[in-house]
Amino acid sequence: MTLQRSSLGLQQIALLQGLPAERLDRLAQCCQWRSLPAGMPVLLRSERKSDVYFLVSGALRVTSYAANGRQVTFRDPQEGEHFGDISAIDGQPRSADVVTLKPSVVASLDREDFLALLRDEPVVAERVMRGLAALVRQLSDRVIDLSTLGVQNRVHAELLRLARLAGVDCNRARLEPVPTHAELASRIGTNREQVTRELNALRRDGLLAKEGKALLVPDVARLAALVAEVRGFD
Repeated sequence: MTLQRSSLGLQQIALLQGLPAERLDRLAQCCQWRSLPAGMPVLLRSERKSDVYFLVSGALRVTSYAANGRQVTFRDPQEGEHFGDISAIDGQPRSADVVTLKPSVVASLDREDFLALLRDEPVVAERVMRGLAALVRQLSDRVIDLSTLGVQNRVHAELLRLARLAGVDCNRARLEPVPTHAELASRIGTNREQVTRELNALRRDGLLAKEGKALLVPDVARLAALVAEVRGFD
């Protein structure tokens, strides 16, 4: 469903924070606005489109599929994030699929308007560069983990990443909603059965616990020490 264009939705986009109201108004008028149900593709891998998207509300998943059909999950953008800037910058086809996890509102800006924004707003351009640099570092870490760590250690590393993303309070982290075993498997390049086995082992060791509908990491420092030991750094 197409929505009425409004700069209010762009005010919470991290990439655009601090821009003057009149600039946001112009951007809002340039954007295409859509309200999408859960499970709806937003982008498809290899399609030749180069718009940049702003996630105004909802949640998404950036994913892809191997030749054998196995799903590989890269990340789950949250409200206020943007995506699609790689294709906008280099003009090449999309490198992954993006699908809605729940009802979402997205605004898309075409490539020419996005590149003009980068030229006109150095602060926005710097944020894009920093975001891409962070993405390279994250993917480098992930390649190293997949290449050098066993399944047990990859489960530890992913849970530590999720714990830090959720926020650590008094050495504890609460994961909610709880990722399914299949979702964890798709993130670390294994199968659901292996993830289930490793999570059960962590529960027996006191490194995981159920707390209502959430998953509790009761000793984040201990989990971090396990990951640092096999990686050789924290």
